[in-house]
Amino acid sequence: MEDLLDLEGDETGARGASHVPVLLPVALDQTYDYRAPAHVDLEPGCFVLVPFGPQVRIGVVWDRPVGEGKPVDPRKMKTITERLDVPALPVSSLRFAEWVARYTLGPLGMVVRMMMSAQSAFEPVKPRFGVTSVPDAALPSRMTPERQRALDIAADGLIRSKSALAEEAACTTGVVDGLVKAGCLVEVAIPEKRFAVPLHGHAEVALSPDQAAAAHALRSAIDADAFSVSLLDGVTGSGKTEVYYEAVAHALSKGRQVLILLPEIALTSQFMNRFKARFGAPPAEWHSALSPAERGRTWKAAATGDARCIVGARSALFLPFRDLGLIVIDEEHDPGFKQEDRVHYQGRDMAIVRARIGDAPIVLASATPSIESHVNARTGRYRHLVLPGRYHGAELPEITAIDMRKTPPERGKWLAPPMVEAVNETLAKKQQTLLFLNRRGYAPLTLCRTCGHRIECPQCSAWLVEHRFRGRLNCHHCGFSLPLPKRCPKCEEEDTLVACGPGVERIAEEVAERWPEARTLILSSDLIPGLVEMRAIIKKIEEGEADIIIGTQIVAKGHHFPDLATVGVVDGDLGLAQGADPRAGERTFQLLHQVTGRAGRSFARGRGFVQTHMPDHPVMQAIVASDREAFLNHEILVRQSAMLPPYGRLVALVVSAKHRDVAQGFAREVARRAPAAERIELLGPAEAPIAIIRGRYRWRLLLKAPREIDVQAYIREWLALLPEIKGDIKLTVDIDPYSFL
Repeated sequence: MEDLLDLEGDETGARGASHVPVLLPVALDQTYDYRAPAHVDLEPGCFVLVPFGPQVRIGVVWDRPVGEGKPVDPRKMKTITERLDVPALPVSSLRFAEWVARYTLGPLGMVVRMMMSAQSAFEPVKPRFGVTSVPDAALPSRMTPERQRALDIAADGLIRSKSALAEEAACTTGVVDGLVKAGCLVEVAIPEKRFAVPLHGHAEVALSPDQAAAAHALRSAIDADAFSVSLLDGVTGSGKTEVYYEAVAHALSKGRQVLILLPEIALTSQFMNRFKARFGAPPAEWHSALSPAERGRTWKAAATGDARCIVGARSALFLPFRDLGLIVIDEEHDPGFKQEDRVHYQGRDMAIVRARIGDAPIVLASATPSIESHVNARTGRYRHLVLPGRYHGAELPEITAIDMRKTPPERGKWLAPPMVEAVNETLAKKQQTLLFLNRRGYAPLTLCRTCGHRIECPQCSAWLVEHRFRGRLNCHHCGFSLPLPKRCPKCEEEDTLVACGPGVERIAEEVAERWPEARTLILSSDLIPGLVEMRAIIKKIEEGEADIIIGTQIVAKGHHFPDLATVGVVDGDLGLAQGADPRAGERTFQLLHQVTGRAGRSFARGRGFVQTHMPDHPVMQAIVASDREAFLNHEILVRQSAMLPPYGRLVALVVSAKHRDVAQGFAREVARRAPAAERIELLGPAEAPIAIIRGRYRWRLLLKAPREIDVQAYIREWLALLPEIKGDIKLTVDIDPYSFL
């Protein structure tokens, strides 16, 4: 990650005031010159409407030409149509966009498109109207109980929408319209809602000595008004959030904006509640579950500074912050920070760059930091702040490996006898149990016991996953779905299809058979329709309204369940089966450590059980012994010897096409034209592990290079040597890949 901290020098310069460079949010890597209209002030970062081909598009005025566009005859140069009444992108956003494009090899226009992801921010504001009471108005001649209730509620003088008043008064909007017509209520414009201001001194928090020392270091980093990276490394339940809240409070006290990135923002109602308790107001949110209007409002508030603290998913990094003074990346190890489409970027790494460009401190927080962050902390590039114990002195859970070779489950079951006994004991104590399996649905494979046919996706080289609760077979790669058939699609025999292997629904079925009186809840993204329902289920668990929770990786991400005493991992080996992934061991360790760390956070020591067929694997031994350092030392040695990140660089090139021979032929041509280089190793082309996705055949090449090699320069040279890409062929370049499927 060293090159992430070393920014290239900025070039400055602009063309004459009569014409300006404009960048369009399209898959192009250059600006276009437009004539500046008379009497219109234009500044770098402002948004304008410009003619672009037969269309009129929104563009951004850039502060210097980008790319190698051909000179335009001044007589043919088109004129900017108008400047939009939208806050301009700050210069730091322009430099950040250029850096991301240069590093990821993505078109600059597509990076800027991510900075314009709130479409409603660029549309005229539609005024909203509500109603309020008219003082001393005469009552209508005909009064009804509904009218009286509406008038009584409106008497407080507040402005409400008609629907809101009708709902409160248990009447129809027609009743409200009647009161408006009678002169008892009047329609007025509803003022635009402003974001509440978090108060840095709203609540005082008692910190342990370790927490206080870490908080002091983070406050000092903010006082320095300079770029720095701090790794806040604490065991599960050690109070990392309280520590970085102190840094947030200090940044707010200095009038700066704060960005907190979370891997699963849509699931973290608990985080929002804790923030409000600490600062007296909720933060602004930014994630995919927001309505278009809410996204536009938050985008503008980031640009004007009205949103003092924004908590968001990785895309929040591209908001136009007016004065960003602190960035926090919670669960910094989480692979969810990696974007795998369009512009391929690692949110954690790009956040470090954003902090560097803005001369701001950044905090990386995790109970299981990434190997990259560990190495940077060990070598002194990051400040390393350690919280070694749980808050209030609670002990870490005791972890036990259940050897499935010695104590297998009963035939047709998935929970081994020691796991069943642990659940029985926990239920007897009226405490909660979490059964974890990182596999959605009922079963990962459906086959015919007569002819052996396995039901596959017609568009992907993957089995269809049975979702019995919905009565369907689904593909988790392309979304294809069909009703669960009664006959085998191949031999047409009836009632011969059997489910193979467990998913969370199948575990729920076994739980219902073994413990019919237990209150059970399932946390799986495919079974919960939306954000509101997800947060409602999490609240039920927090309040003790479930005895057994069955969940996928959603449950491993930062939740605090006070009554949770026992965690059982149904298949601890699942992540280790991904042999082509150099991070498989690290991811498995992180996931198992995080999920078992949910146990026993509020009372006596919790327990964790991991069912495994490989109890001697280094990952399993480290989990059972709670010996993180042993795992890290082993993993770092493996990475060093194989020249894998962070000791080497990886770049994935994926060729796809609708026909296998076309994809294979072009992939071979790509490999053939690779420039000669002594220290760069090229692996492939080889058919991808998932060879077909959405009907497209995929071939992969993997480039390995030492850390100090400028792989971006090498890839640019390589791409320039390729033949023109024609037809339906696609070539994707992924710098620092996280997916190897």
